[in-house]
Amino acid sequence: MSLSPFLSARSYDDLPGWADDNHLAAFDAFRRSAFHAPVKPYRTGSLGIDFTAFLPAYEAARSAPPKDRAGARAFFERYFAPAQVSPDNEAGLVTGFYEPVVEASPVRSEHYRWPLLSRPADLIDIDDTNRPDGMDPYLAFARRTTDGPVEYHDRGAIERGALVGQGLEIAWFADKVDVFFIHVQGAARLNMTDGRQLRVTYAAKSGQRFTGPGRVLADAGEIPLEKVTMQSIRAWFKANPDRVDDILWQNRSFIFFRPAAVDDPELGPIAAAKVPLSAGRSVAVDRLLHTFGTPFYINAPTLTAFDGKPFRRLMIAQDTGSAITGPARGDLFAGSGDAAGEIAGVVRNAADFYALVPRSLFDGAAR
Repeated sequence: MSLSPFLSARSYDDLPGWADDNHLAAFDAFRRSAFHAPVKPYRTGSLGIDFTAFLPAYEAARSAPPKDRAGARAFFERYFAPAQVSPDNEAGLVTGFYEPVVEASPVRSEHYRWPLLSRPADLIDIDDTNRPDGMDPYLAFARRTTDGPVEYHDRGAIERGALVGQGLEIAWFADKVDVFFIHVQGAARLNMTDGRQLRVTYAAKSGQRFTGPGRVLADAGEIPLEKVTMQSIRAWFKANPDRVDDILWQNRSFIFFRPAAVDDPELGPIAAAKVPLSAGRSVAVDRLLHTFGTPFYINAPTLTAFDGKPFRRLMIAQDTGSAITGPARGDLFAGSGDAAGEIAGVVRNAADFYALVPRSLFDGAAR
C-alpha cells in the first residue's frame, strides 16, 4: 500500500510551536499503544501508514523510554517524519470529548428511571459476508431473527420499550439527558449510590447513522449553528423538557455498554485502540483512513480552552467515533469530570493536522 497524496512532506521547522510542546506527555500516551501492539496489531488505514512500520519505534518505546522532554522530542524526530494532512477542499476541524462522571443507582427507583444497557443477545456483527441483499451497507450491526438478519431497533424503539425485560440494565440515572451524553461520549465513570465507583465503556451500537442534536436544533432554528455547544444543547433541553424525545429520537443510533474497573483514576477509559486515553494527548480519528497509534501534531490557533494558550500539541490516535470522518478531522480527549466537560463542550475549531509518519514509509520527507 502506498502513502496517500493527502500526505505532504514537511520539516519539523514547519510545525508551529513544535519546540515548545511537552513531548514527554505525548510519549507516555504513545508508549501505551506500544505495549498493546504485540497483543493485537492495529489495522492499517487507507491513507497507507502501515502498522508494521511502527514496530521499531514501539520496541524502542518499550525498552528505552526517554527520561525528559528533550529526550521525548528526540525520540519522535528520530523515528518519524512530519507530513501535513491536506485533503482536497476540506479544512481541518477539531472537536472535543470527555468522560462524564455521573451519579447512578444499581436499581431502578422513582428518582433513577433511565438506564444504560448492555449488549443484547440478538445483536450481531454484520459485514459483507453475512449482509442480506438490500440491507444498508452502512450498518455494522443487525438483529438476529429466524428469517435472517434485519436492521436493529433504533433509539426511539428501544426507549419506548423494545428491550424491556431482558435484564440488560447496568445502572439507572436521574436525568435522561445525562444518559444521552454518555452515549455521545461512549464512556462514563459512575459514582454509584451504594458507594462503588464503576466505569462503563462502549460495547456495541444499534448501527444506524448518528445525528447530533446540535445539528437538529440548528436546522430547526432553535440554536444558531455557531452557538451550538454541549452547554447550549443542555440548556435548551432543560428549558424544553417536553421536546427532549422529539429531538433525541432523530438520532436513531443507540449505544450499548459494558462495565469496567477504574484501574487508574488519572487515566481515561480504554477506547477503540484498546489503551486508556490520556487527557489532552489522545485524539479520536477516522479509523478507516488512519492507523491507531499514529502521532498527530495538531495546530488549532483559535482553540484556547485547554490551557488558555493556542492549541499546538502532539496527540496520539487512540480512539474513533461515528461522527469523526475525513482525513483532517479529530476529536480531542479532554479528560474526566465536569471541568473536562466544560472544555470538550466548546471545542469546534479549525486546525492543521500533521501526521508523524514512520521514516521508513516516507522517503524524501525532510528531517
